[in-house]
Amino acid sequence: MAEVVLKDVVKTYGSVYAVNNVSLTVADGEFVALVGPSGCGKTTTLNLVAGLIPMSGGDVMIGDRVVTDLDPKDRDIAMVFQNYALYPNKTVYKNLAFPLQMRKLPKDEIDRKVQAAAKVLDITHLLERKPRELSGGQQQRVALGRALVRDPKVFLMDEPLSNLDAKLRVQMRSEIKRFHQDLKATIIYVTHDQLEAVTMADKMAVMNGGFLQQYDTPANVFANPVNMFVAGFIGSPAMSLIPLTAVTRGTEVVLTSAEGWELPLSPANAKKALSAKSDKVVLGARHSTVRLHKTQVPGSVPGKVYTVEPTGDVTFAQIFVSSAILNISLGPTVQISPDESVFIEFDQERMHLFDGVTEMALKAV
Repeated sequence: MAEVVLKDVVKTYGSVYAVNNVSLTVADGEFVALVGPSGCGKTTTLNLVAGLIPMSGGDVMIGDRVVTDLDPKDRDIAMVFQNYALYPNKTVYKNLAFPLQMRKLPKDEIDRKVQAAAKVLDITHLLERKPRELSGGQQQRVALGRALVRDPKVFLMDEPLSNLDAKLRVQMRSEIKRFHQDLKATIIYVTHDQLEAVTMADKMAVMNGGFLQQYDTPANVFANPVNMFVAGFIGSPAMSLIPLTAVTRGTEVVLTSAEGWELPLSPANAKKALSAKSDKVVLGARHSTVRLHKTQVPGSVPGKVYTVEPTGDVTFAQIFVSSAILNISLGPTVQISPDESVFIEFDQERMHLFDGVTEMALKAV
């Protein structure tokens, strides 16, 4: 295995920047997920690492080699695609053996590598079957096996679970995570599903509009989003964002709404609000950090129930607060109804504040 370094990587199509000066390092044996909405540049970035499309600028290193100008076959990488790309008329054994035959390896070495990969992925009993006789999950394992037999320095995976049903996706997430743990493989994994990234990756690179927004561990991206985009994209449900105005009242700083209510800020949050470029401040809150009350309590603000979604052990509700929708999680015994007036209490220790102009997270200075 090997580390992968992207340095100021650029890909343009005419005047459009599909990838805009992306720099990041994937450590040897690390699982990194490229995540973001459709069109954010994540698949283009993966294809640049693979050499499937030419770069407009920057460099890619795999191990100690600059591979920017090398063909894909010379980069020592293996790709796993969302459509599996198996040969329908070849058995599983022959699908696994094919890339090794192309390298003209001895027959006994091919057999050893195929059997070893099949054992790791628990598909030994499927070796004589053809792809049409396999389930989606089994086909995905064969696709992984075909990459594994090549013993590459880096595995590149492009939304490999997107064709599977929900239950099988959960199972295959575990399979790929175990695959990574057992092999200590260097993996770059593209997904639009942030839950896949959070549950599987050592680090996640959040992209939007061709730019790398944040590159960190899933826990840190979740707890400390650098801007409003990351805050609103990572998390299920996503962080709620409420545009407000910061006003100084003597020694106190309060957030005010267009409806006229005020939310006094703690000293630490007051410092953050005062560091904004203007008085426009956006309050961010995760669903689990907010408390709902039927009657007003100190520090609470008014809201109106929009929808209620019971899921069994947790009930999710959407609450109109000012001009925004607030996601909140409740115990299954809490009874609320659409259009009911309620009061919302924010946890000042776990509240996030963003600059309403730059959309960047505010820090106490």
